[in-house]
Amino acid sequence: MHVDSKVRWVWVLYVVTALGVAASIASAFAASESWKIDPAHTAIGFSIDATGFPTTEGRFTRFDGRIAIDLKAPEKSRIAFHVDAGSVNVGASSFSDYLRSPAFLDVARHPSIDFVSTSVEKANDSTIRVNGELTLLGVTKPLSVDVIVTKLPSNGKLRFGFRAEAEIDRLAFGMNSGFPLIARDVSLRIASEADEL
Repeated sequence: MHVDSKVRWVWVLYVVTALGVAASIASAFAASESWKIDPAHTAIGFSIDATGFPTTEGRFTRFDGRIAIDLKAPEKSRIAFHVDAGSVNVGASSFSDYLRSPAFLDVARHPSIDFVSTSVEKANDSTIRVNGELTLLGVTKPLSVDVIVTKLPSNGKLRFGFRAEAEIDRLAFGMNSGFPLIARDVSLRIASEADEL
C-alpha cells in the first residue's frame, strides 16, 4: 500500500525535477547546457490515503538526474532521472522493508524507477512542462508534469530551484496491493535544485 504510493511519488518527483531543470535552462539559455541535480537540496515525497487509516507519507533518499537543454531546438532537450526504489523510507524500518517487498516496489526485481523525457516545453514565464515516460515495476507509461522554476543565488555557475506536485495512478503500473482499501492515486511532491556543469 505505502510502497505503491512511494514508488509512484518517486517517479513523479523525478519527472518534476527534470521539468524544473528544463524550465530554468530554457529561460536562461539559448544553447545546449548540461545540469546536475543536487541531492543535498532535493526532497522527493509522496502520500497516499487508505480507508480507516491516516494518510501515509514517505520519501526516497537515493536518486540521480542529468539534464541537457537546447533552447533553440527544444525537441533536442533530454532529461533522465533514476531513483533507487530500495531507498524508500516511511519512518519505520519494518514498514519500509514491507514496501520494498514484491507486494509493492519489488526492489529485488525492479531496483530502479526511471523517467526519460520525450519533450520539454515552456508553459509560462515561471513554469515548464516536461513530457516523458515513467518506468515503474517494469511498466512504462507516459507522464507530463508542470514545474515551477526559480533562479537562485550562486557562486559563479547558474543554479535553479524547482518544485512540483502531481498524482500517479499506481494501478496503471500493476501495483494493485490493498486496492480498493488503499487508494489508487498517489500524491507526489518534489523540491530540488540543479547546478550548471
